Amino acid sequence: MNNWYKNTYNISKKTAFGQGLKDGIPIALGYFAVAFSLGIIAKTAGLTPFQGFISSALNRASAGEYAIYTLIAAGASYVEVAIMTLVCNARYMLMSTALSQKVKEDTPLIHRVGAAFGVTDEIFAISISRPGYLNPYYNYGAISISTPAWALGTSLGIVAGEIMPVNLVSAFSVALYGMFLAVIMPAARKNRVVAITIIICFILSYLASVLPITASISEGTRTIILTVVIASVVAILCPRPSQEDDADE
Repeated sequence: MNNWYKNTYNISKKTAFGQGLKDGIPIALGYFAVAFSLGIIAKTAGLTPFQGFISSALNRASAGEYAIYTLIAAGASYVEVAIMTLVCNARYMLMSTALSQKVKEDTPLIHRVGAAFGVTDEIFAISISRPGYLNPYYNYGAISISTPAWALGTSLGIVAGEIMPVNLVSAFSVALYGMFLAVIMPAARKNRVVAITIIICFILSYLASVLPITASISEGTRTIILTVVIASVVAILCPRPSQEDDADE
C-alpha cells in the first residue's frame, strides 16, 4: 500500500499532466455549454467577447459570474462586484483547505498556489478522489483544458447572442452532472460511509433550497454551511486515518 501512495505522487510530470488532461475533457465539454449561456447574459450586461473571455478565465464559477454580470448590468460599483464575487466563491476556500491535506509538505509554494488557482467544483471532485498525495501537474492538466473551454464558451456566447436555442445549451450542460456521477459512484460503491454521506448531501441540499429559512440564502452560502456541517459530523462520527497511517496499512 505504501508503494501505491508513492507511485501516485511520484509519477512523471508528463504522465500526471496527461492524466489530468484526460480527466478534464468531460469537464471542458460541460464548461463550454454552461459558459455559452453565461455569455448571452454577459452580452446583455454590455461586455465585449474579449472582456467575457478574461472574466471567465479568472473566475470559473457560474454562480459568481452570473451575479457579477447582473451587477454590471445594474451599474454596480467595483466594490460591490468584488464583495459579491468573494461571497459567491467563498466555498472554494473550503475546497482548497480540503485539497491541502492531500499535498505533500515539501511541495513548493508556487505549485500550491497554481493548483489552488484552478480549483472549481469539478476539478476539486476529480482531485480529491485520486488516491494518495496529489501531484500538482495533474491539476495543471485538468486546468489547461477546462479553463480555455470555459473562457471560450463565454466569449462565443457573447458573439452568438441568442442564436442558439437555450434548450440546446441546457442539454449540453447535463454533461457536468454525468461527470459528477462518474466521480462519486466508484467511491460510493467501495465505502458505505461515503455512499450514505452522498445520499444525505442530496437530501439536505434539496431541503435547504426549498425550506423558507434557508431558501433565501444564496446558493454559495448554503453550500458552505452544508459542507461545514456535514463534513464536521461525518469526521466526528466516522474519522479517517491520515494519509501516512493509511499508507502503512
